[in-house]
Amino acid sequence: MERLSSSLPTPDVRKKVHFVSIHDAVKAGDVKQLAEIVESGININDVDVLHKFTPLHWAAHFGSLECLHWLLWHGADITSVTPGGWTAAHIAAIRGQDACIQALIMNGADLSVQDDRGCTPSHLAATHGHSYTLQVMLRSGVDPNVSDKYDWKPVHYASFHGRLGCVQLLVKWGAAIEDVDQNGNLPVHVAAMEGHLYCFKFLLSRMSSMKQALKVFNDNGENAMDLAQRFFKDNIVQFIQGAEIEGDNQNNQENLTFPGHVAAYKGDLEMLKKLVENGIININERDDNESTLLHRAAGQDHIECLQWLIEMGADVNITNKDGETAADTAKKFAHLSAVSLLVGLQKYEVEENDEIDDQDVKFFERHGVQGSTDAKDELSQSEAEKTNARKRAYEKVVELRRLLEIAESNFKQLGGISEGDIKQKKEDQESRRMIKELQVQLEGERLRREKLECQLDECRAEASHRQTPVDQIHLNNVVSMEHDSSDSNKDKRKVTKKITSSGGIFMRRS
Repeated sequence: MERLSSSLPTPDVRKKVHFVSIHDAVKAGDVKQLAEIVESGININDVDVLHKFTPLHWAAHFGSLECLHWLLWHGADITSVTPGGWTAAHIAAIRGQDACIQALIMNGADLSVQDDRGCTPSHLAATHGHSYTLQVMLRSGVDPNVSDKYDWKPVHYASFHGRLGCVQLLVKWGAAIEDVDQNGNLPVHVAAMEGHLYCFKFLLSRMSSMKQALKVFNDNGENAMDLAQRFFKDNIVQFIQGAEIEGDNQNNQENLTFPGHVAAYKGDLEMLKKLVENGIININERDDNESTLLHRAAGQDHIECLQWLIEMGADVNITNKDGETAADTAKKFAHLSAVSLLVGLQKYEVEENDEIDDQDVKFFERHGVQGSTDAKDELSQSEAEKTNARKRAYEKVVELRRLLEIAESNFKQLGGISEGDIKQKKEDQESRRMIKELQVQLEGERLRREKLECQLDECRAEASHRQTPVDQIHLNNVVSMEHDSSDSNKDKRKVTKKITSSGGIFMRRS
């Protein structure tokens, strides 16, 4: 590892800042100074004076992923809350730090903890439109229908703030869009009162009956039209009036579900800008195939859309369900201009013959999707710092593997049986059982064969015994036929002789 450390780049053109506060070190993502400060005696759970955040809270806020890892490794309190009841998971959800959320989940963070308003991290991710962060939590088993103190579910928050990506994701995971809050409001009601047309149209398309949904009243006796009129949301009023004329129409359901992807596919840059800049969809929004806006634009060679998405910070390294980046999609359809635009921005792509080489500096410079896809990188780390962070993480992997081998060896020396040994023992027992069963089957087949061979011998003996009388009968028949033939010939000669002697006509018999 010494040769590895000496070969990797460490210089940084920026002047190194010395931090006195543990919180400042975490905000800057400086894990070395963080370690030095903690080693000097500062409490790892020290709370700052102004915001009442611990270092773990700040790591989740700024997306200081390596610092967050280090803090969790060294026993930072994952259950610590701010005066408002926020854990580190709440803050990561607000900021869209999905990589931090994943790390917190791996370390046992409780995502069902509610803040002072009863909001869980999933409520906050839906509020701020961080669909991928929300998806990470849903995949970990979070209830999509958890309620806050006002019976608002995450889908109510997403609808209220016009977060279409989160609305459609929650519906996909089983959100109860026909459940009401404590005032009798459906998610479609809160979307109507805030004038979020795309969310409103999508929610209506997913309800059992559009006509019935428009007629549902809340506890104040107001339906969607009443709410839209009271809050002067003319776009909702006009849509409802048109819907009442057309009736239930599901033909444009795909456009309602992923309008950003449809705009990228058609090359409608103005619509794309409107959806992204107004926070209706996320710049890295994924559809059912996990394709991003970049994938759709690249597939149709819409260069202006691609350029704008890249300028806005879209991640070119995200892959869809087929493992394809946007550049791969462009290659598939031979859109060379899109390929040349995307390939230059793409990070390391794994080749079939690539192998891990911890002595190769370039190995640590190569990477795919890094950090979070919902949040922008606020740490402004240099490439050298990122490379060194990956190197330190890999060194930790190597160290833990070695320690694991030592621990397993120690356990065995003390008479313990490791999981590997138990597994091997079970496999040996299963092998012996199968061998025994096969041996029993083989012995049964041997006995069966012997029995069949005995039966075959008996059949052959009986056939041989029966063949002798048959041969004798056949021989007697042959002899009898020969004797009859001889007698017949004698009779013929007598008849001929008799006719000739009497002077009759001689007749030749055939």
